[in-house]
Amino acid sequence: MEPPEMINAGELVLKRWEPEWSAEVAAAVQESLPELAPFLPFATPDYGVAEAQEYAERSAANWAAGTEFNYAIFTTVGDLIGSIGLMTRPGPGALEIGYWMRTPWAGRGRMTAAVKVLSRVALSLPGVERLVIRHHPDNHASAAVAAKAGFVEIGREGDDVTREFRGPA
Repeated sequence: MEPPEMINAGELVLKRWEPEWSAEVAAAVQESLPELAPFLPFATPDYGVAEAQEYAERSAANWAAGTEFNYAIFTTVGDLIGSIGLMTRPGPGALEIGYWMRTPWAGRGRMTAAVKVLSRVALSLPGVERLVIRHHPDNHASAAVAAKAGFVEIGREGDDVTREFRGPA
């Protein structure tokens, strides 16, 4: 199973992470700390170019291992506006989608569009029958994206709400 390295999604382009974007992703994380820090452990005031570089390298290794498929989200004019990925951690037949959006681009439907297109791609991969999104119950933005993309809440455990999707996105 290997999804495409680039996905055109109308006004968005999803591209497999590359180390050359490390400075821009570090800036995006710093710019978005108030929204990201409560929910994403990596989003700290110390997150910089070195951490972004490590993420890009880890993403490449995980892609090669077939355990994670992480994408940078760009506008069609080349602005890096977020991140989205597929992870195999739910087990056979399922993939988990994780995402975050750079603050100035949040709330405009772009992440919902990215989740929908990545869902279509994921469900076309061999052996993938369902998709999962997990988010903190207080992360209302992530909950809204999941719901608008067609994911339905199936349970809560600890600090996670689990939403699932089966079928065309």
